[in-house]
Amino acid sequence: MTIDTLEYNTEREHLIIPEYGRHMQKMINHAKTLESKEERNKVAKAIIAVMGNMQPHLRDVPDFQHKLWDQLFIMSNFELDVDSPYEKPTKELLEERPEPLKYPQNFPKYRFYGNNIKTMIDVANTWEDGELKEALTYTIANHMKKCFLNWNKDTVEDDVIYDHLFELSGGKINLKNSEEDLSDATSLMRSKTKYSSNKKGHHKKNSNRQRKRF
Repeated sequence: MTIDTLEYNTEREHLIIPEYGRHMQKMINHAKTLESKEERNKVAKAIIAVMGNMQPHLRDVPDFQHKLWDQLFIMSNFELDVDSPYEKPTKELLEERPEPLKYPQNFPKYRFYGNNIKTMIDVANTWEDGELKEALTYTIANHMKKCFLNWNKDTVEDDVIYDHLFELSGGKINLKNSEEDLSDATSLMRSKTKYSSNKKGHHKKNSNRQRKRF
């Protein structure tokens, strides 16, 4: 064997799905050259079996076989004429641009509440009035109070939270005249204090391990 017979990947054919390797691509290219459709079908099924063996962790995934057949056609550049148990994909469908994703709605004025709080409020607006909606509403308000305390200061009046909730709900949730108080700041921040204490203890434990013993 001489150096002249060596091949570099940069000089070889482009791999459409590199994960399957060059030999798999060559098998598919060979299948395209077969004149008999019966023989092409036979070879295609053999190729699908090999592709499946290369990804055993996906065997229990729904539509796994469908995915393999789609990949077979993609790797053949949609030029392999065989009978598939599934609808054949098209090059146009593959190259079709997806719809742009909608970014979550932000409220720069109340960023400390996070984006999920608006989703929770929107869900609460869809519920019928009753005990469940009232319980959800106060749960949301307490969560808002906790978020406020995390990023602002040690105390906050419930009226402030009620005003923000009224604004974020589009005026549909009004607790301004409520006689029920939200959880106090101490109970809301207790978990945070406990976590901080554990974290400090963890660092102390690590520092002890690093001490030299004589």
